[in-house]
Parts: sequence; structure tokens; C-alpha cells
Amino acid sequence: MQSVKRLPLMSILSNYLIKYSFRERLLSVEANSKVGMIVVIPAHDEPDVVGSIASLQECELPNCSVEVIVVFNASEDFSKEVIQLNKKAKEELEHWFKSLVEPKFDLFCIEENELPKKHAGVGLARKIGMDEAVRRFEAINRKEGVIVCFDADAKCEVNYLIEIEKHFQKYPSIGACSIHFEHPTGGNDFPEQVYQGIVNYELHLRYYKNGLAFAKLPYAFHTIGSSMAVRASAYCEQGGMNRRKAGEDFYFLQKFIAVGTLNELKTTKVIPSPRASHRVPFGTGRAIQEMLDEEREIEKSYAFECFEIIKESFKNVREFYRSKETPSSLLLEFVGEENWKSKLAELRKQSTTEERFETRFFQWFNAFQTLKFIHFLRDNYYPNESLEQEVPKLLRALDVESTTRNLLSELRRLDQT
Repeated sequence: MQSVKRLPLMSILSNYLIKYSFRERLLSVEANSKVGMIVVIPAHDEPDVVGSIASLQECELPNCSVEVIVVFNASEDFSKEVIQLNKKAKEELEHWFKSLVEPKFDLFCIEENELPKKHAGVGLARKIGMDEAVRRFEAINRKEGVIVCFDADAKCEVNYLIEIEKHFQKYPSIGACSIHFEHPTGGNDFPEQVYQGIVNYELHLRYYKNGLAFAKLPYAFHTIGSSMAVRASAYCEQGGMNRRKAGEDFYFLQKFIAVGTLNELKTTKVIPSPRASHRVPFGTGRAIQEMLDEEREIEKSYAFECFEIIKESFKNVREFYRSKETPSSLLLEFVGEENWKSKLAELRKQSTTEERFETRFFQWFNAFQTLKFIHFLRDNYYPNESLEQEVPKLLRALDVESTTRNLLSELRRLDQT
């Protein structure tokens, strides 16, 4: 594990806000001194924000007080219609919340309907809300307050808040966690085609994550924006949320994977929406939309041979430190021989032990590089195959005995063990 130079916790929060926050203070109401958890929700052109907040309202309460910050956002070049929809959603949410006899948390709404078009998107919206959460924790000297990322179309189990609190108490050295999720696979809210599509898409996500685990790579984690949480101090140590228009969750959690401070919370569940969306270039919504537009074979994923090649390629990483191991021909083809030699020489020079070399190696050949390698294998050697054919290969390789013919249920069960 890479060592991290730590400043005093409160100076970490204040230094972060001075150097990296996108906005000055946005909320004038002082935080309750007992607040230990702040849920941040970006909302852009959302038809049912109330449903998401209502799901949180059904939760059993943790020992600490809770706040929810909803960031209604749009780009400066968006149409007036979108901005009006944001304003209407905000008004409906505030009206509904005021009608509650016993609200279980404090709710705050932030309007950011003129974000610079260069950066406007879910990453910046999350960052604005998470930075404001840091500012509120700093004001009450809450060094280890937890920032929870949720979505405006997601739901959760009733033990959601309690389990997050217990998780960070149980693992004091952990900076962030990926929370178990399960998309709805049936019902009356969406067409049957959407439910069939989301089964295949979630199956792909779990197949990929467990394929990385089979290959024994250190970054076999789900990275879903609606299903993660982080300590305020760790958030600041790692430079906060990025401004990416999509994939912000993937790149954010990679920071914690790199220093070994990410783990999984498996005792509760987030229920993300399966709805289609044009708003982001990739992710769940885009995948479902591409399926509906007949632009994606959502029932297919990477051939299992790709994961076998990756496992074989990296089974003796420490041997690269001693120059005793020759990389596989496919890995060398992907990286390039000269690039491989120069990078290995650089990593050896930076490392005094095999352990440090291995850590630095996987910081270089990280989750993004691995995905690019898989795409290289897919495009040149092993085209995508049906999930129905490939997932059983993975389960057999992991020595997982199937208790049902439902492949998604099998991988969900595997992810909760």
C-alpha cells in the first residue's frame, strides 16, 4: 500500500476548500453540530426527485444527524425548458418536504442552472454538492463526517443510512466504499424491453468486475455514482471529485483503490433506475438507450478468454522487478516493446522492494489501462460473445456452484459474499 503523507485533519479540509472548491459557501443555514452524514444528489431534468428523497425518508435513522443536499444543475447553454423543469422539480420537492410531519433529515436545495458548458455535467454537480458537504463538516469540526453519493432517480433499502454509519465505524482506516446495488428487473414503471435490457447490462457489470477478481487484479470493484460513500477527510486528501461529464465515479474511486483505502459495503442495497438516457456518453442510461435504438447488442460482453489472458499476463508481476519474467506476447503487442522496456526501467528505479514495485506497477497499469487492454483483445482477437455463454465459464473458473439458472442472481450472490 502506498504511504500517504497526512496533514492534521481539519487543515486537510480547510486547505482543500481553499485550493480546490468550485464555489464559495452556498448554504447560509448552519449545520447541526450532530450531523455526521450528508447525502449529495445531483439532479438534472429529473421527473421524480421526490421519489428518491421519499426512499431516504423511509430509512431507519443512524445515531448521527443526517443532511441531504440536492444540486439542481444545468449548463449555461441549455434550453429554458430544461431550466424550468429543474425549477419545477425543486419547488415540488420543497413543497413535499414541508408537508412531512416528521422529516428524518434536513434538506437543502442548490440551484446551479448556469454552469460553464465546458464542465457542466454530473461530475461538476457532484463536486459542488460534495464540496459544500466538506464545508459544513469543517464548520462543525466533524473530522470524519461521511459524504454519501446518491442519484435523483435511485431508491434504497431502509437500513441504508444505518449500515453506512456502521461500516465506516467498523473500518476506521477505510476512506471510501462501494455500496451493493441491484437494478429493478421487473415492474410497471418501464417497458418490459427496458427490464430485459437492464438484466443484461447489470450482468455485464458484474461479469466484468468478477472477471477482474478472477484475474487477481487489485481494482475489482464496482464504481457506480449512486452507490458510493467517502469520509470528508479522505475526500480532501485525494483531491475531491472531478468535473467529468461522465465516468466521474470510475475515476474518483480509482484514487482510493490506488492507495488501498476502498472496500465494499454489502449489508444494504441501492436500487438505481434502469431508465434510458441521452445525457451522458456512456453508463447505464446510455447503454439502455443504445439498446432501444438498436445500436448495442446488450446481451453480449467480453469473451472470457480476455480475463484468462489478463490473469496469465500478470500472475508474476513481482518477477518483472527482477527482470526474470517475459511479458506475454499479447501484452507486449498492446503496450509496445520500447514503451514496456522504458516503463519497467522507470518503475524499477522508483522501487526499493518487490512490494513497492507491484504497487507502482498497478498504479501504472490501472483499471483504465486494463479496460483498454480488454478492448484491444476484443477488437483484434476475441470478439464479444453472449453473456449466457461467457458467465458460466467465469463461475466454473471461480469454483462457484450454481444454485439457480438465473445468472444475474448468481453474480449478485457472489458480490455479497
